[in-house]
Amino acid sequence: MGDRLFAAIQQVLPTRALSSGMHALTRIRTPWFKNAFIRIFMRGFDIRLDEAQIRDVEQFEHFNAFFTRALQSGARRIDAAPEAFVSPVDGAVSQFGDLLGRSTGPGAELIQAKGHNYSAETLLAGRADWAAEFAGGQFITIYLAPYNYHRIHMPVAGKLREWAYVPGRLFSVNHATARALPGVFARNERLVAMFDTEFGPMALVMVGALFVGSMETTWAGEVSPPHVREPAPAFYAPMRPIEFQKGEEMGRFNMGSTVILLMPKKLNWEALQSRQPLRLGERLARIKS
Repeated sequence: MGDRLFAAIQQVLPTRALSSGMHALTRIRTPWFKNAFIRIFMRGFDIRLDEAQIRDVEQFEHFNAFFTRALQSGARRIDAAPEAFVSPVDGAVSQFGDLLGRSTGPGAELIQAKGHNYSAETLLAGRADWAAEFAGGQFITIYLAPYNYHRIHMPVAGKLREWAYVPGRLFSVNHATARALPGVFARNERLVAMFDTEFGPMALVMVGALFVGSMETTWAGEVSPPHVREPAPAFYAPMRPIEFQKGEEMGRFNMGSTVILLMPKKLNWEALQSRQPLRLGERLARIKS
């Protein structure tokens, strides 16, 4: 009942205005304000700066610079084994496993939560051709809490083929909302990046959320705001080759959200469990040759 009430409240909130307001608030440079904001946030979420490149609160330009802070070199170990498919973020496992439904064609579904599935095609910007590449494939959904490191890295080496910005809602993506609000990941604003890897295609989906002021990539910069709802998805192809090594940064959330990965059926999962904490570079699965 509490989950359903929380989801119902969000459906009447001005989520775009709230998220745009958060975007502005987290970029205020007034020293006393941004320093107090950061310290209150750190106390509330028990955050320490031991692993960060910047360890002095006063040296951050604004709150968002703190929130998207870079880590010191070596703070995360990237599993270098060729067969290792690694976590792209610090976060927690939400769901993972095989895509459900049709083994051929684009009609496969992902598990959102118990009793809630959603369409891979809808998640992937309505592209039936993209969804068909993962028919019979696998997925993992990783939730980033406010206290996590918020830069996103590559789980395997890959070359960017095409990407899309998909307008949508800005509901929360926490566990309570995922349990109560059907199709939340495919309804929210998101960025879909399609990569070609040595092991086949890979989709990396960055899902926007309530108070996620913006999403950005290393090749396009800040993608949102403005937060829009009605226009059709916008599709882009790189003007030049864009390639990433495993563990290389490809984007970031300015405030927290969710990452979803889709692969063909080539993964032997580690002993993962729902809500299991993850660290960037940790092995999620072994890629079958």
